Amino acid sequence: MLSILAVQAHPDDVETLASGALAIAATAGARVTIVTMTAGECGTIADNPAQTAAIRQAEAGAAAALIGASYRCVGLPDLGVFNDDASRRRTTEIVRWARPDIVITAAPEDYHPDHDATSVLVRDACFAASAPAYRTGVVEPLASIPHLYFMDPIGLRRRDGTPVSPDFAIDVSAVMDLKRQMLEAHQSQKTWLAKQHGVTNFTASMEAQARRRGQDFGVAAAEGFTQYRHTPYPRTPLLQDFLGSMVLTGP
Repeated sequence: MLSILAVQAHPDDVETLASGALAIAATAGARVTIVTMTAGECGTIADNPAQTAAIRQAEAGAAAALIGASYRCVGLPDLGVFNDDASRRRTTEIVRWARPDIVITAAPEDYHPDHDATSVLVRDACFAASAPAYRTGVVEPLASIPHLYFMDPIGLRRRDGTPVSPDFAIDVSAVMDLKRQMLEAHQSQKTWLAKQHGVTNFTASMEAQARRRGQDFGVAAAEGFTQYRHTPYPRTPLLQDFLGSMVLTGP
């Protein structure tokens, strides 16, 4: 069974950016694991981080369950994800625990500092996960480096405003209802996103991004992905081959 690990910084990030592709993969028989680096405890207008963390992790678990996926949180602090030794070891341990063939993570450059740091940590954890001498905990090293893919950033743009052109996209038109349900599991975020981001309807915002990426590839809705092929990461198109006809190329 193909194993796919999706790692992002906060609960609701994966649902916004990659849940359609994960839903399709799960239906096709893949084992899907969703991991967040943090519990998103700063995503609230209330001053009760512990309570917020518990609520958001429960929401993430409920969203993952909609596609038969499992959920786990690394436990780094919200707005406190950094590329340091301790965080890299914890991230490598979670990659080893998931035993993935494919890892999907945050874009290298996005609007949130935790997203940027997550991208680097997961990239380097994939490299380290197969190194026997790199000690992280109780889980055995992987046999090889997993295939690595980056999601689109929020808004499909880098921090400087330049647009991102993915290697390929996945046609998620047929699973938009499920993608919407997964995001709507994160009800605690409605008030926070309205205050911090000026987003009064976070589901509509997600749908607008999926439609914009879909327009690039001539479909109703899509999610974009870029494969990391630097030495010595795998270069074969494992995710693309697995999803087959759902893969869109040449925007």
